[in-house]
Parts: sequence; C-alpha cells; structure tokens
Amino acid sequence: MDSQSSNLTCVICLEHFQIPVTILCGHSFCHKCITAHWDTKLISGIGPYCPICNEKFATRPILKRNVSLSLLIESANSNTGPSCKDCGREEGGSMLCAHHHKPLVYYCKRDNMSVCCECAIRECKNHDKDLLETEKKKQKLLLEKKNEEVAKLNEETKQSIYHLTENISQAKETMQQTSSRVTAKFSTLLKVLAERQEATERFMEQQKEAAISEATARLSELEESAKKLRASQDKIAALHDLSDTDLIKESMLIEVPRLKKIPSDLTPHLQDRLSGITEVLTRISKLVVEDLERAVCTVVGQDIEGSPQEKRPILAVVPSSAAPCYPGGKEGLSAYSCSLTFDPSTANGNLVLSQENRRAQHLTSGLRPVEEHESRFDYTWQVLCSQGFKQGQHYWEMEVSKPWVYLGVTYNTIPRKEKGRKSILGMNELSWSLQLDEKQLNAWHNGRKETLVGSSQHGRIGVLLDYEAGTLTFYGDGHVRLHAFHCAFTQELFPACWIGEGVSITLCST
Repeated sequence: MDSQSSNLTCVICLEHFQIPVTILCGHSFCHKCITAHWDTKLISGIGPYCPICNEKFATRPILKRNVSLSLLIESANSNTGPSCKDCGREEGGSMLCAHHHKPLVYYCKRDNMSVCCECAIRECKNHDKDLLETEKKKQKLLLEKKNEEVAKLNEETKQSIYHLTENISQAKETMQQTSSRVTAKFSTLLKVLAERQEATERFMEQQKEAAISEATARLSELEESAKKLRASQDKIAALHDLSDTDLIKESMLIEVPRLKKIPSDLTPHLQDRLSGITEVLTRISKLVVEDLERAVCTVVGQDIEGSPQEKRPILAVVPSSAAPCYPGGKEGLSAYSCSLTFDPSTANGNLVLSQENRRAQHLTSGLRPVEEHESRFDYTWQVLCSQGFKQGQHYWEMEVSKPWVYLGVTYNTIPRKEKGRKSILGMNELSWSLQLDEKQLNAWHNGRKETLVGSSQHGRIGVLLDYEAGTLTFYGDGHVRLHAFHCAFTQELFPACWIGEGVSITLCST
C-alpha cells in the first residue's frame, strides 16, 4: 500500500474511509468505525478518546463529515476502482451517481433522493440535506417505531376480534335464554288469563243471577205491597156508599199501610261488586297495550327526534282484542268522524255557547244568569255534548285557544250540583279526561293522575273512542298520539269539556 493509500485508510477497519469524520484532535476515522469503538468502550465504563493519540474527551464529540477527505477518496476510487456499468455499483458495493459516477454520500430531503458530493455542491446546494448513513439510521429508527405501532395495533385488533367473538356468542346465548323465558312467560300468562277469564265469567254469571234474584225478590215484595195498597183503595172506595154516620165510624178504622221502602235501582250495588274487576282489567290492558309496547319501541327505534312516547307512530297499538288496529293518519281516522254540538242545558253559567252550539267560551266577566236545569253544572266550569255513544267507533276534534282545559268523556250520571273536584272530568270513576295546562299533560280517571311525556301546547286535540274495545285515545297536533285509556265501558258516554277562564273550545268538522 503506497503512502497516499495509507492516508486514505481508517486505522480501525484498515479499509478506505467510508464517510470519513475528523475528531477534535485532528485524526480521522470512518463514521461507523469510531462510533462503534466508542459504543464498545462505553459498555466497559470508558469515556470517548482518540484510538491514535489517546486524547480523552469530556463528552462524545459531535461527528461531522470531512468533505476534503471524502473528495480525495472519491477521486482515488474513480481512478483505481473499476465500475460495473451494468449495475451502477463499484466493486466495493457503494452506490454511484448516475451523472458523475461518484459515491452517493448525501440524501437530499427536498428531492427525496441520494446524491454525490458534486450534486450536493451544484444541483442541491441550497437544499436541506443530510448524510446518507445518518438518514438511513433515522429511517430505520422510524421503521422500528412504525413496526412497534403496527404490532401493537395488530395485537389490539386480535384482542378486539377475540372479545367481540366472545360477546357475540354470549349475546346469542343471552338472547336465546331471554327468548325462551319470554315465550314461557307469555305461555303461562295466556294460560292464566284463560283460567282467570273463565273464573271471572263464572263470577259475573253468579253476580248476574244474584242481582236478578235480588231484583225478583224485591219485585215480589213490591207487587205484594201494591196488592195491599189496592185492597186499601177498595176499602176506601166502598166507604163512599155508606151513610154519614157509618162513613165516619168506618173511616176512623181505615189505616194507611206502613210499607217497607224497597229500592228499585240495583246499579250502584252491582257496580260496587264489579268495579274491582274493571280496575284490574284496566291496569292489565295498560301494561300489555302501552307499557310493553313502549318497552319494545324504546329498544327497537328509540329517540329518533325526541322521546319514543312523543314520536310514536299514530295508533301504533299492539293488536289484541282489547286494542284493535285502525288505519293511521287523518284519512284513516276520518272513517270514524262524528258531528258534535254542545248541550246548552248542561253548560255552566260562566260558559257561553255560540256558532250553533259548536263553540264554548269561558267569560272572564263572571257568572251570568241562566235558567235552572237538572242537567246543568252549577259549580263546575263544564259542558257536555248532546250526542252520546253506547257502541261503535267515533272520532272528533276540538280547537283549544290555550292550555287550561280538561277534555274527555263521561257517563251521564256525573254529579252536576256538587261543589269541589268530584264533579270535574276525570276526578271520579264516571269520567276520563286529558288535562292540558301551561307546563304539562296529565291523564285523569277516578281522581288518579298520570303525568305524560310531551308538550302540552297543542292547538287541536283529536279523540278516538272505541266503545267495544274499551279504548279512549287522544291525539295532538299532527296526529301525535298522546295517551290512551283502557276500560270496560258499561254506560252511554258523552264527550265533555272543563274550560278555564278566558279559554274557548270549538268542535271541529272532521
């Protein structure tokens, strides 16, 4: 090896410099060789020093490429190292620049390519560059980090797949078990209902026979009383043919029969016996038709825009004997439309009827003089409609000027002359009502309140009565279903309204 070649040789690897660097003492080494030497010594606790002159350094020197030495090595390589033109590499294996046939020692970050020293000086002079070996190390580190991230994500994905597969299996098992329990519950419920229906029908038949037997006994007593009264009348009539003295004498012997008062109305007594049954059936109907339906609707399609109760499709009732299905929407309900008028003889003195008794308004000026009538509500701001229903399906709508009303239906036997809440719609067992006030909606029956979900600000209220099915359903603006009562109706039902001060209600033509 000549002296010039020895000056271009690294004392550590004894080969031509590969990326030569010069340290603080002036000696040069391959970047890779001096870095590896210092790393090895550091393991033994030895600090950085020069392998040639043994000068020690307090900290590891920053290594910068010796450009002049690099150019000399490139020149020597171009003169002594025959190139393989087919593959573009020197026999030593380093990449050559396609234009200058010199080793690629830099990486141009702007052009994203490796360049030689001449390219770095000319074409890439002002570009952001780094040593090719340094950039390679950076990219290797980035690749390692990326590989770690990919491995972590891969493991997390595997875990997610495992857990989801487990959850699917568990969900299938849970749903199967729940489905079996629900089926068994329904089977048991149907069996129990059939048994209870049979027992209830027997009880009803017994009550019917007992009531008829009691009525027949009363009838016999009344007929016996009538016979006695007729006999007394015959005796009195016979006295008119007697002389004055005999008439006076016999008249003093005549006495009016003292008869036991026998009631002729069995309805209150019978209603007391049957009210427990109807109340239980009402609660059962509500559980099946409304609460169970609400639970199913909440799971299947909950909270699209607002609560499931408020956005429930019109007449979305579970088909059953207690709640038959009707065509939805305005067109479907119009098949059951009926024409109503208010009954003037029932209107409280604070209410004024107009528009051919289709509009009722509560005057703020106070009570006006009205004709006394047995049907009139004397103390309650209430009015009934003239039309009543004992069968069939009927639909009507009312325009409400503002929310301070009770709207519903009642039996004709609702109290008319009493003060207090008992005469108001829904506050007794004879009536059912929907209350609209400024803040909320309430459903009332027999003095029991159920607060409803949804706005009370409705300008028009629709009511659908199905007498045989025992359902009374209320709808708000846009035919939003607000509430439904379920009851076994036993008497003729009359639409009715309680109207607050300054409020008017108009019966609409549907």
